[in-house]
Amino acid sequence: MRITRITDLDRPELADYSGLTDVVLRRKTEPEGGLYIAESSKVIERALRAGHVPRSVLLSEKWLADIEPLVADYEGDVFVGESALLEQLTGFHLHRGALASMHRPALPTVEEITRDARRIVVLEDIVDHTNVGAIFRAVAGLGADAVLITPRCADPLYRRSVRVSMGTVLQVPWTRLPEWPEGAELLHGLGFEIAALALSDDAVTLDAYAAHPPEKVAMLFGTEGDGLSRHALSAADTVVTIPMLHGVDSLNVAAASAVVLWALRTGVGA
Repeated sequence: MRITRITDLDRPELADYSGLTDVVLRRKTEPEGGLYIAESSKVIERALRAGHVPRSVLLSEKWLADIEPLVADYEGDVFVGESALLEQLTGFHLHRGALASMHRPALPTVEEITRDARRIVVLEDIVDHTNVGAIFRAVAGLGADAVLITPRCADPLYRRSVRVSMGTVLQVPWTRLPEWPEGAELLHGLGFEIAALALSDDAVTLDAYAAHPPEKVAMLFGTEGDGLSRHALSAADTVVTIPMLHGVDSLNVAAASAVVLWALRTGVGA
């Protein structure tokens, strides 16, 4: 990449970083040519390791030595500027040192990312980017094989999701799942039992479920507040609930995902 030192913002190539326009860069269906923003040298490194290609990089001078070796083999510009100028461009202080405008890779098919999977997570319409990022971090740390998201779920490559996940959204295989009931038919056709995390009179407790889990399971988590839709619950083979104390009936969805994945990993209750 070419190192270009900037002293003003009158360059069309800087438009990717103007006001950090995630809403503009985010693409609901990830068409060819879409972009996302990778923030921090660690996230940029993970993106490159995942095979993602940068269009450009923006950083302050003190981070150049860290970033330059990572992007040396790529075409494009490394824009270097004073911190105050970069803050004027992006709308915030780059305390993590660097941003990269990355070409969004084409999404794989559900069949491709689940081919060797035994335990996957399905996110239905979760709109909070922090929760999406935190769930990906739990998936990476606790051993699920892939994540599937419904069409209205928040974008895992939104800047905040990537940051909260510590870049694990760039490591964990993921793609979008069709709407119900097509999504359920696809999962069942691939041999997955669908286990919905919800409150129900006929729910199985997590410890009992984790003691004897199916060979292939898709754990289904719903949106903040309303939880899973009736279509998702109708698609599920089993409803699983986390036993709670002191009148508390639910956890934040990211926390719940971590509890469930830990239980399945350890076979708690066995």
